[in-house]
Amino acid sequence: MKNRQFIIGIALAISFFSCSGYTQREADPDTAVNMMEFSEEKSAPSNYISSSVAVENTQDTTRKFIRTADLKFKVKDVIHSTYDIEEIANRQGGFVTFTQLTGNIDYVTTTAISLDSSLISTYYTTVNSLVLRVPNVNLDTTLREIARNIDFLDYRTIKAEDVALDILANTLTQKRNAKNEERLINAIDSRGKKLKETTSAEELLLNKQEQADNAKIANLSLADQINFSTVNVSIYQQQTIRREIISNDKNITAYKPNFGSKLFESIQYGWDILANTFLFIIKLWGFILFGILVYIVYKKYGYKLRKNK
Repeated sequence: MKNRQFIIGIALAISFFSCSGYTQREADPDTAVNMMEFSEEKSAPSNYISSSVAVENTQDTTRKFIRTADLKFKVKDVIHSTYDIEEIANRQGGFVTFTQLTGNIDYVTTTAISLDSSLISTYYTTVNSLVLRVPNVNLDTTLREIARNIDFLDYRTIKAEDVALDILANTLTQKRNAKNEERLINAIDSRGKKLKETTSAEELLLNKQEQADNAKIANLSLADQINFSTVNVSIYQQQTIRREIISNDKNITAYKPNFGSKLFESIQYGWDILANTFLFIIKLWGFILFGILVYIVYKKYGYKLRKNK
């Protein structure tokens, strides 16, 4: 009976604490929101780099957008990320028009580590600037793939400039110049008998042709920028330290040892001589032993020989 009551009591206690924990989680919506925000932050780099500005609207045929993107962010390794970004551009049907890898020296420190050596510590940051051209329809996908390299985002700027009116203006300029050019040619052919009048008319004709050519080239340039978006990427990594030991080229007088150092070196040098002498004597132990035996024999038998004589 007592065991049954004890078991029932434990069950009620477990139920109470479970219910209280569940109630607390329901009554604390901030905790749930914070957990959602943390989850979003973990997946943010693949999302926040892109924008609807980078997405082409195929339904709207009246507007012509030139899309550009400017990115700057920190990466784990500049070399690895550079290769990855270039590969992304190629895979999306684009190409790289510029890349500049640089090691920017932040500062250098010199530390004397001995009488004739110094430690040079160079603190530098590796950076790279790239310019990509990718098809306009693949700009959004390209940005999302580049985002996997981001360790910390400094900024991202995406622009979409509508140049439909610029294209129309250039087209109208071409048409006007074409009509004017035709009239000038007819005027030169029919009335251009005087050299001065003919020369002025031909110069005017050349100016009109040049304007028409410039308008045509401008439209071709705009069409190229519309079809291929430009992405400017600037990446950098954590500051790196490079250390090397070099000979000390400063005034050697400043690094001469003091009296205490000289005294210690002299004692050490004398001890080395004494130790080497002792070791040399030990190496001659055979000759020493032979000499001792000769001396003993001489003392013992030589004295008797002299006495017998």
